[in-house]
Amino acid sequence: MTAIFYVINLTLIELTEYLCYNSITTTGESFMIEKKLRGYILPNILATTGTSCYVLADTVFISMAEGANGITGLNLVLPIFAITFAIGAMIGIGSATKYTLLKSLGDKNSADKYFSNSFICTLLLSLPFLIQGIFVPDVVLRIFGADEVIVNVTHTYARIILCFSPFFMLNFTFTAFVRNDNSPRIAMSATLISGIFNIIFDYILMFPVGMGMAGAALATGISPIVSMSICMVHFLSKKNNVRFCFNLPSVKNLILSCSLGLVAFVGEISNGIITVVFNFILLSLVGNIAVAAYGVIANSALVGVAMLNGVSQGLQPVASETYGKGEKKDLRKIYLYSLFTGMIIAGALVALVIAFAPNIIVAFNNENSDVLANYAIPGIRIYFIGFIPAAFNIITAGFYSATGRGKESSLIAISRGIVAIIVFALILPRIFGITGVWSSFFAAEIFTAILCLILMRKSF
Repeated sequence: MTAIFYVINLTLIELTEYLCYNSITTTGESFMIEKKLRGYILPNILATTGTSCYVLADTVFISMAEGANGITGLNLVLPIFAITFAIGAMIGIGSATKYTLLKSLGDKNSADKYFSNSFICTLLLSLPFLIQGIFVPDVVLRIFGADEVIVNVTHTYARIILCFSPFFMLNFTFTAFVRNDNSPRIAMSATLISGIFNIIFDYILMFPVGMGMAGAALATGISPIVSMSICMVHFLSKKNNVRFCFNLPSVKNLILSCSLGLVAFVGEISNGIITVVFNFILLSLVGNIAVAAYGVIANSALVGVAMLNGVSQGLQPVASETYGKGEKKDLRKIYLYSLFTGMIIAGALVALVIAFAPNIIVAFNNENSDVLANYAIPGIRIYFIGFIPAAFNIITAGFYSATGRGKESSLIAISRGIVAIIVFALILPRIFGITGVWSSFFAAEIFTAILCLILMRKSF
């Protein structure tokens, strides 16, 4: 293991030096690139972090209202969030990326078709989730491993979340196109304000009004509507360049969009896949209390993933525009600046979690369960170490996607989000027990980081 870390670190150092050496521009040019990146990355970090607060706020308040059973139920609903978010992100972010690439090439007529296509296709694909919410929410919960106790606690929450799924999915199209149409601050404001709305109304509807988990679901469901309403400020303004074209949905354009949005899809769906796999493993090893502990870890990790996705998505408009202009040296600078930002965030997250793990767990452990704390405190420390290689992987995949290299970005995303995590989650718990479950995330990210390095040596 020590040897592997040595090789990885040495390779990273060599690669960084190589990129830096071959990316020399004037100080003025570098400053302008960094300024432009900051204008997109920082608002986007705040925006994606605000999105993650949807679920995090629910977790805190539900733990207060329902205890460990509530957290377990919420954790079993997380895959629903993951699936709807993943489809919405794939279509919305992918379409917005294609829009930016075509616009930078001067093909505005073709670019305009992608907004309407994204809107219509997302709406159509959201209908199955709406139907499930109306008719069979209990069946969905049982598929994800809920027993009768958890179904009774979570039934209404799951129904409401599924019924609001069209808005969760469409919100990605609205915010992505606003961001890529040179209004990252409006996109940020939309997501942040909707997140604040969710937190405030979570509490109001759950406690003063007395709606319990139904109130939490309702506040969360209305939040994307608030976000989309704020995005309309841009679409109705004179600065708006996005046009809605009244055309039948194009399968071809959808496929092209999805190929560029696959990284975003895997980034979102991986949370659901990891949650499902981990839930079943933990249920077999320990039971509901271990799932509750993982619920705390998973919901905390959502914030970290959201921040790194914010960097990845924030670099996209700048990288896509630069790629369209053929400015290769500037592309290297964009990548390095973004990678540095991501590594700083990851390092800070790891340090904070290691230092304050007991305090974080206490916030979610309303019943003061020693058993939950004994599982969650070491678990969250082990799990969060994986954010160091995850930062490298997420930003590299986002950079490849933004520069039209869909195959490389997809390979990275599928490795870290699906294949590697499942393989390690199935193997490591057999050797190390529950510690192996927490270590699976780190192992999968290390494996993917090696894959990234191989791909990057061919690219740069």
